[in-house]
Amino acid sequence: MQWPHAPAHWLFEPGIYMVTAGTYLKVHHLHSPERKDFLQQTLFECAAEFGWRLHAWSILSNHYHFIGGSPEDPATLRHFVSKLHMTTAKEFNRQDNQPGRRVWFQYWDTLLSFQRSYLARLNYVHNNPVKHGLVANAENYPWCSAAWFAQNAPRSFVETVSRFKIDKVNVFDEF
Repeated sequence: MQWPHAPAHWLFEPGIYMVTAGTYLKVHHLHSPERKDFLQQTLFECAAEFGWRLHAWSILSNHYHFIGGSPEDPATLRHFVSKLHMTTAKEFNRQDNQPGRRVWFQYWDTLLSFQRSYLARLNYVHNNPVKHGLVANAENYPWCSAAWFAQNAPRSFVETVSRFKIDKVNVFDEF
């Protein structure tokens, strides 16, 4: 029996997925506002190109999370993440004069098939900068969707999501 060295990506069913990706060796490649801006803009562009609808995102210095609704063929996630990682790695390597350096490690995806799981993870992604001690209020962190969500979602939905506890959410986030 072969032991898998990377997470399996079982992308058979259209739906809402949570994705987490980390940098290779947890290096803080996203150390500047400009780099976080570049990753965020590239995330938006790749999501649009591959037909994914972003529900939430959070970009930190050595990892990111997003929740997105898949198109009819969720297997496009592989191409989406591949292009996102290739585009950003090339740019960071160009800036650092490090051609060919490995920037991204791998990514994990989970189909969110239960409403409570979706709502808890939505709150988790919005509040990831708070979890990592970067801000006291996630709405003040420019590289996550918390402020966008608070301004655009119905108030009752924002309040419902914010009530979901995130301390027991099982998400790989050892960064």
